[in-house]
Amino acid sequence: MDALTINFTPVLQITDEQFFQLCQINELIRFERNADSTLLLMPLVGGLTSNRNANLTAQLGVWNRDESLGIAFGSSVGFILPNGAVRSPDASWLRRDRWDSLTQEQKQGFPPVSPDFVVKLRFHTDCLKRLQNNMQEYRENGARLGWLIDLETRQVEIYRSSRDVEVLQSPSSLSGEDILPEFVLNFEDIW
Repeated sequence: MDALTINFTPVLQITDEQFFQLCQINELIRFERNADSTLLLMPLVGGLTSNRNANLTAQLGVWNRDESLGIAFGSSVGFILPNGAVRSPDASWLRRDRWDSLTQEQKQGFPPVSPDFVVKLRFHTDCLKRLQNNMQEYRENGARLGWLIDLETRQVEIYRSSRDVEVLQSPSSLSGEDILPEFVLNFEDIW
């Protein structure tokens, strides 16, 4: 099952703080918010999917710990993008100076910033077009590098600032390029 969209805007305007609280009190539901304020409810994932995501996040986290260039995030964070959407990538990273420019209150809620790097994993139940639109939205809102990894077809779409999307078939690894210097994602435990 792909995401379910709910539109409250004709009768209710939900602020960033109210949306954060809604997500906190409904912890078993994964929410995102579109730029038009409609809400997306996404199903929880299964064990295999979660394990693949954990492997991805672990690799990013170990690199980040060793390099200390920024802050790495797992799949449960929400970012308030400049266009007003709240998105939750499967893994992401933000340069340290950009993180340090946020207030403590902003860090405790959904950070109002677009990550520099985002990854979305596509599972067989996810709508490819919706995820491609999300990746384009990240890019338009400041993400400098993004990977859309299709776990079923073993295809990776690479989104970079001001460049066409590059598509790779069954790569064994991916480089973080100049955004994540020295980071290499190994697909051995992800495919």
